[in-house]
Amino acid sequence: MSGKPSSRLYPTRIDISTDVRVQIVSILNQTLAATLDLKTQTKQAHWNVKGTDFYQLHELFDVLAGELEDYIDLVAERITALGGYALGTARIAASNSILPEFPFEAVDGKEHVSALADRFAPYGKHIREAIDKANDLGDADTADIYTEISRTIDKRLWFLEAHLQTSPAKEDNGAAATTKTQKTAAVK
Repeated sequence: MSGKPSSRLYPTRIDISTDVRVQIVSILNQTLAATLDLKTQTKQAHWNVKGTDFYQLHELFDVLAGELEDYIDLVAERITALGGYALGTARIAASNSILPEFPFEAVDGKEHVSALADRFAPYGKHIREAIDKANDLGDADTADIYTEISRTIDKRLWFLEAHLQTSPAKEDNGAAATTKTQKTAAVK
């Protein structure tokens, strides 16, 4: 079989047209690159985090990287199930990822958490867009894979953001106090 690996498509008995499979494989390979990149950036944080929250963040980052590793395999296997060629080397991932490079000056826990949150958010957006694209192309199985990934990524972004949040905005406290005062007045 000749041609670039990115356009290589093997025959399959899957009842999805070649044109659609080419498009889906392209989307999946973009996801594969971003997922590989996000996993390695998460390991970068795991290895280098310092500070008072070292142990819990070290463990959290390892869990995140493990989940991403599972998704790397899931995405790559979907590519090959569709007859595509999974582009999963570190060099390909680095050149095709949608994510910015990890800030190597990050040292303490909050810096690492913030850097990861800044990467999980656009990754999650990419995953949600891929759900729509797969649905538009009529590939419910790929859309389902993306939905599974999306649920976990949104949850993990919440975990990361929780480390960065200290208290609700003052406007929210004022609104809650006003509502409580209004309810008390209405009862009287």
